[in-house]
Amino acid sequence: MTESRRSLVEGSDRDRVDILSRLLRVDPVAHDIFIASRMPDGNGRIFGGQVVAQALAAAQATVDDGRNPHSLHAYFLRGGNEEFPIELRVERDFDGGSFSNRRVIASQNGTPILNLTASFQRKSAAPHWPIKMPDVPGPEELIDELDVPERYQAIDRDRPVPALLRHRAFEMRASEAQWRKQVDPATPSVYWFRLVATLGDDMALHRLALTYLSDYGLLGTALLRRGLQMAFHEARIASLDHALWFHSDARVDEWFAFVTDSPFLGGGRGLTQGYFFTRDGRLFATASQEGMIRLPEGSYTPPS
Repeated sequence: MTESRRSLVEGSDRDRVDILSRLLRVDPVAHDIFIASRMPDGNGRIFGGQVVAQALAAAQATVDDGRNPHSLHAYFLRGGNEEFPIELRVERDFDGGSFSNRRVIASQNGTPILNLTASFQRKSAAPHWPIKMPDVPGPEELIDELDVPERYQAIDRDRPVPALLRHRAFEMRASEAQWRKQVDPATPSVYWFRLVATLGDDMALHRLALTYLSDYGLLGTALLRRGLQMAFHEARIASLDHALWFHSDARVDEWFAFVTDSPFLGGGRGLTQGYFFTRDGRLFATASQEGMIRLPEGSYTPPS
């Protein structure tokens, strides 16, 4: 009987959320230059959502209190290496009466790995007209990713367990059919998330944790929505860019839904989008991502 991936998660729930919280805090080392921590005992490639969140944290540190991010746009340039810290250089492009804009270059060993632009807004009292949450099953009806062994290849015991798994700080639930990529393409793809322990009451930290989590689940939607039932690792997939819009605050240590879709797949790229809803159906953020998606030969029928 093979060992489940859940058994490879280390430490208490509290410990793992504390590790995530530390990852999302950056340390100033010079004027508008910050250093971001690496994942403890990290090995291999850095998770993209981590770098985006750390770049946003650096940008936020240069903005006056009372201005919160309302949007970010990031381009993944190169894969980061868990063996090294990340340097974050911030440019203060604009500070107006209501908005501020920042650019961040994330580098390792002098080589850029990510560029990010973020815009911040002074809080404004104004009416809201968000879309409604679609009718989707709640988290109690779904299965955590770590409880679906068919989703994974056998674990190579000769290599270290990825730190992203060992220190996993969140639950991520979807239907069994969705995990096995056997869904009706017309059915909305939905993932439910929550951190496994409380994160405190600093909503800036909750926004950073949402940024981190927003890199999960998006690109695979491009395959699901077209009935391509290959395993994720069978296609060559890499994130190219990532965008996130914050509409209002929400806690990420309580259940929230991520409803995803994909308007385009072709030319070796896939475009995806997703909407974040609180448990009571309030839209609080929107994400979009484009990625390289190169399908294995024979896995699909080219258009005539």
